[in-house]
Amino acid sequence: MSYCSVIERMSGDKQALHKNYHDHHYGFPIHDDNELFGRLIMEINQAGLSWETILKKEASFRKAYHNFNVKKVAAYTEKDRERLLQDAGIIRNRLKINAAIENAKTILALQKEFGSFEQWLEHHHPKTKEEWVKLFKKTFRFTGGEIVNEFLMSTGYLRGAHADNCPVQKKVLKSKPMWAKK
Repeated sequence: MSYCSVIERMSGDKQALHKNYHDHHYGFPIHDDNELFGRLIMEINQAGLSWETILKKEASFRKAYHNFNVKKVAAYTEKDRERLLQDAGIIRNRLKINAAIENAKTILALQKEFGSFEQWLEHHHPKTKEEWVKLFKKTFRFTGGEIVNEFLMSTGYLRGAHADNCPVQKKVLKSKPMWAKK
């Protein structure tokens, strides 16, 4: 069952939360490295939890991680790690926090070499899911198959965010996701 059809069965605040993400963010290309980094942080933090938990905490993640500013997060110190471990608004998992900081440092290196995180992604496009997973595991921390798959689908590098009959799919196609480019 697709995310598109699951949302239809939800109600109230739960449906509103998911519908906003589904209709305006999921599958749409992101052209800002800080936002790409933020989506990666959110996908990493979702591991073992529900996406709803992460969506509810998005504002707290933004605040805790300086609005996903790659340069600021890459410069985090041990004091910042401890601050994050004490922040009840986010997922307080040392491995996930360390991954965010180390991945920010990696993105800075990619920016230096490729011009941007986005250009690094574009440089490696197209790849199969399996090829992407292998590349991400070699490049980043805490990036297993499901995390990589969801990150790439949610940012328009892999097809599958929306069912073909979903009305949002037409909007996604108009935004020219990488998976639709020949």
